[in-house]
Amino acid sequence: MCGIWALFGSDECLSVQCLSAMKVAHRGPDAFRFENVNGFTNCCFGFHRLAVVDQLYGMQPIRVKKFPYLWLCYNGEIYNFKQLQKRYGFEYQTLVDGEVILHLYDRGGIEQTASMLDGVFAFILLDTTNRKVFLARDTYGVRPLFKVLTDDGFLGVCSEAKGLIDLKHSTSLCPKVEPFLPGHYEVLDLKPSGKVASVELVKFHSYKDEPVHVACDTVPTLPSGFDLETVKSNIRILFENAVRKRLMAHRRIGCLLSGGLDSSLVAAVLLKLMKESNINYPLQTFAIGMENSPDLLAARKVAAHIGSEHHEVIFNSEEGIQAIEEVIFSLETYDITTVRASIGMYLVSKYIRKKTDSVVIFSGEGSDELTQGYIYFHKAPSPEEAAEESERLLKELYLFDVLRADRTTAAHGLELRVPFLDHRFTSYYLSLPAELRIPKNGIEKYLLRQSFEDSNLLPKEILWRPKEAFSDGIASIKKSWFSILQDYIDQQIDDLLLEKAAEKYPFNPPKTKESYYYRQIFEKHYSGRSSWLPHYWMPRWVKATDPSARTLKHYKSATQE
Repeated sequence: MCGIWALFGSDECLSVQCLSAMKVAHRGPDAFRFENVNGFTNCCFGFHRLAVVDQLYGMQPIRVKKFPYLWLCYNGEIYNFKQLQKRYGFEYQTLVDGEVILHLYDRGGIEQTASMLDGVFAFILLDTTNRKVFLARDTYGVRPLFKVLTDDGFLGVCSEAKGLIDLKHSTSLCPKVEPFLPGHYEVLDLKPSGKVASVELVKFHSYKDEPVHVACDTVPTLPSGFDLETVKSNIRILFENAVRKRLMAHRRIGCLLSGGLDSSLVAAVLLKLMKESNINYPLQTFAIGMENSPDLLAARKVAAHIGSEHHEVIFNSEEGIQAIEEVIFSLETYDITTVRASIGMYLVSKYIRKKTDSVVIFSGEGSDELTQGYIYFHKAPSPEEAAEESERLLKELYLFDVLRADRTTAAHGLELRVPFLDHRFTSYYLSLPAELRIPKNGIEKYLLRQSFEDSNLLPKEILWRPKEAFSDGIASIKKSWFSILQDYIDQQIDDLLLEKAAEKYPFNPPKTKESYYYRQIFEKHYSGRSSWLPHYWMPRWVKATDPSARTLKHYKSATQE
């Protein structure tokens, strides 16, 4: 996990523009480099490093003797770099996994490069010989990337939007900064002036398709067919494989643990594989909540069962409320449920950075979208519509849960790993018949739970624990986190302000005082950038006015039984 930044064709002094690169310094607390491109005085790279792999030779932009004309700035982890080396006979100059991008590009061009990478990544690749600039981002957008491209060919690229919004340019008062689409690469021509022109934007991978890099995966071909025992076995094999490949690190590994199914499965499998890999330090697990919250109690049970070194972070409503502004600044969004859920994750990440030496942090993001874990999936009109909704959620992960997970951990210099979003695991799960993937017997994620039922990885009451939204599970059942937030905000926002909200904020107008409060903070830091969020996250098929699961009938009936 790092912070990458690059400019091409800047009209302004680079030493002034460089100040913008410092806005993503939190992503790489270990080292910083700022480097001009030979022969292009108005082009440069900035890089903030979190040293996780090859601590000695891992500085960027990466340049190797064999390809002196290639410059690479990337953020991510390429899990199959050793397999690719073996398959194609690449000779690496460093131990950096990202070096494989240079070799793949030299061998087969940008299309093959992006398609063959098994991992999470956002990169900027410059080829000075062919005068091309390439941008690319992984399938789900686990690693963030933003760009700004003006009409006259000035290009700025950064891990976070905050590193681009204050750039100076002669022809544009407020250049449009936008997220780079996941699963795409872009080809741009580099002119002698240092300016660029976009040639094409290409979607290189759809999450439903089996990835091309399966050809050099460590797991052989799986049995085909949809009989239940085969499917359950394949799910276990691929999930274990997803966790195993993510053990690649020279820094200590930890795991977020809410006590829900997803993070508990990740923690249990992770600890098992760490032992098998002879990693000789205990796994640290981290739970956060208010006193006696459901998450804390459940996480305690899981930690005792798997034998992790467990840490509990207890916070009160005042600490949570005080963090709202810095959380929204980190997130670069005003989405209601994202902000709510981010506060706990931001505070636990802060604790991990200050109080422990864990840097590589595993988490359960992506499971709810993939395995239909949200409560409202019980209301899906048909298995086919549930499958479509699952795919929509996966497509938009980079705007919501993946954005939350990245920014809250990156704000404290931690690197997040999300095995549920493994390319091969997700493509297999999505290939299963729609009726296999829906909730059953009133229980969401039924197939995933069933697949691990006989493994003894988790206590039965955790394996079958109903869905609890992270932003709700961290508070008590009597008063949920969203109610605490709303009570506080109710005193901060006048009724008249809310009545005129649509006039002040015509795009995505706030409908509640809570959403108005978040929007006000967002506009303070990112004025006029509300289009970064195309719409609010809300449940489907139910008449909901609030995104919290605790407002839905299914949740209420379950807790009242």
